[in-house]
Amino acid sequence: MKIEATALRDAYVLIPDIYEDERGFLMESYRRDVFERELGTDPEFVQDIHSRSVKNVVRGLHFQWDPPMGKLMRVLIGSAFLVAVDIRKDSPTLGQWIGLEASAANRKQLWAPAGFARGFCALDDSVEVHYKCTGTYNPACESGLRWDDPDIGIHWPVETPRLSDKDRHAQTLKQWLARPESDHFKL
Repeated sequence: MKIEATALRDAYVLIPDIYEDERGFLMESYRRDVFERELGTDPEFVQDIHSRSVKNVVRGLHFQWDPPMGKLMRVLIGSAFLVAVDIRKDSPTLGQWIGLEASAANRKQLWAPAGFARGFCALDDSVEVHYKCTGTYNPACESGLRWDDPDIGIHWPVETPRLSDKDRHAQTLKQWLARPESDHFKL
C-alpha cells in the first residue's frame, strides 16, 4: 500500500496495491500493521457505513465528538471528490482542507482521524462511498460545517449542489469553534 502525506497533519491518501488479471482484481483496503508502522496509529474500526448518491450531491462536512470518529473513506462505484477539514483547535492547520478525486477505478482512499470534518461530492450519476469508522454513530454528539463556508474555502467541483436540509443549514467553522463541544478536538 502506498501512503501519501497531505498538507494536513494526520490525514493521508492511501493507494492500495491492486492485483488484477482477466478474472478481476484483489486489493487490501486496510491493514492494521501498515497503519501502525507507517502512520503511527492503530484505529479500532467499529462501524462500516455505505452510502449511494446521485451526481452533484454534496454530503457533509460531518463530524462527531462522542465517541470521537475517524473515517477511512473509499469509493466503490463511480467517482467522488472526498474532502477533510481540520477542526482541531490547537492544530497549525486548523480550518485548512484537502480534497481528492477518488473512484472505483483509481481506488484511492482518504484517512482522516477524529478532529476532522469530512464530506464528498458525487461526480457521477451513481456513486457509492464506503466509510470505516472508529466510533459508532451518535446523533446527539454529531454536527457539521457548511459546505461553502468562505473561511474554509473548499473548491468543490460543483456550483449548485444537491444538499440535505441538515447540510444546507449547517454552521460555519467560526460558529463551531465558539461552542464548548469544540474543546473535544485538541491535539
